[in-house]
Amino acid sequence: MTPVNWGQSPINRNALEVRELDVGHGTRALVRDVCLAVRPGQVVALIGPNGSGKTTILRTVAGQLRALGGVVELFGRPLADVPAAERARTLSVMLTGRPQTELLTCRDVVEAGRYPFTGRLGVLGEKDDAAVAAAMEATGVAELADRDFAHVSDGQRQRVLLARALCQEPRVLLLDEPTSYLDVRSQLDVLQLLRREARERDVAVVASLHEIDLAQKAADHVICIRDGRVAFQGSPDEVFTAERVAELYDLAPGAYDPAFGSVELARPAGEPEVFVIAGGGTGAACFRRLARAGTPFATGVLHEHDADGLLAAQLASRVIFEKDFEPVSAESVARAREVLLSCREVMCCVGAFGTGNARNAELLAAARAADLPVRREGSCRN
Repeated sequence: MTPVNWGQSPINRNALEVRELDVGHGTRALVRDVCLAVRPGQVVALIGPNGSGKTTILRTVAGQLRALGGVVELFGRPLADVPAAERARTLSVMLTGRPQTELLTCRDVVEAGRYPFTGRLGVLGEKDDAAVAAAMEATGVAELADRDFAHVSDGQRQRVLLARALCQEPRVLLLDEPTSYLDVRSQLDVLQLLRREARERDVAVVASLHEIDLAQKAADHVICIRDGRVAFQGSPDEVFTAERVAELYDLAPGAYDPAFGSVELARPAGEPEVFVIAGGGTGAACFRRLARAGTPFATGVLHEHDADGLLAAQLASRVIFEKDFEPVSAESVARAREVLLSCREVMCCVGAFGTGNARNAELLAAARAADLPVRREGSCRN
């Protein structure tokens, strides 16, 4: 096999580079002026609303759709100049959809990833068999080898297709929603596998993801697609801000919290009806239960960057804060007591008060002195 000549100086070269790319179907552009550069060992995530064009971008970059404008380069060479056989040995693609198969086992499907290396007869050698076995083991589908591919679950099918892409031993890996149909454990396994491929084999990975919390944790660079353009791109810290995620997905202000990487229900409207005494993460389940019920609530005294404080800022109608690392002050308790006494009920999610929040015990005493109903910790859990 003739080695592919990718140039004289691979140091710092982008594995994949896209400049001013217009993509679409027929002559109508769906997304214009896409620019991205992916280095070996880097994981790039494409995110955006449904129908924004993420799959079309991936299919165009893979050469399955004709670009309507712009340039796609693979290791410094225009994609159109890379012969199909060389491209297949360098770039691997996993797209959404269910391949139509008849009487193929899962191993048969994975073996298709080795055909760029087997020659015209398609006969697998020892190295090919080893690559197939390693890919199936890495994706957790080795036990499915002899199962009919058409009769495994959606999640199992997804992992088999990922094994097929990996056994090509690509230098560039394009994935469309690789975590779709997978349970939480499998999603984490897949992302950890992709990170390992990038880190240990210098594979450049580009994946579209719907789960923005996973993109926040797994990607080195994030590209956000909306309204026919790249709305913004950058590191996860730059992209996953409350304002930018709200803009990208048309969320209510404050619905997304980058500290948790999660989207919360809208804050219940109205004056607080319930006062929650919490702290240190003890109130999270209670906050969310009240939000689900549409019950406006207040809470305090919480430290600003305490886990409960961050969540309460999204969900509570009123939060009484204390400065971080400072003990709860008499002034803060007084403000919280005033709000508490205007509520019809108190929920206490704190089992015991410590040095930092000792004064919050005064709120519990104030509720009892005012004959307000008090529900203790166990009632605040899901």
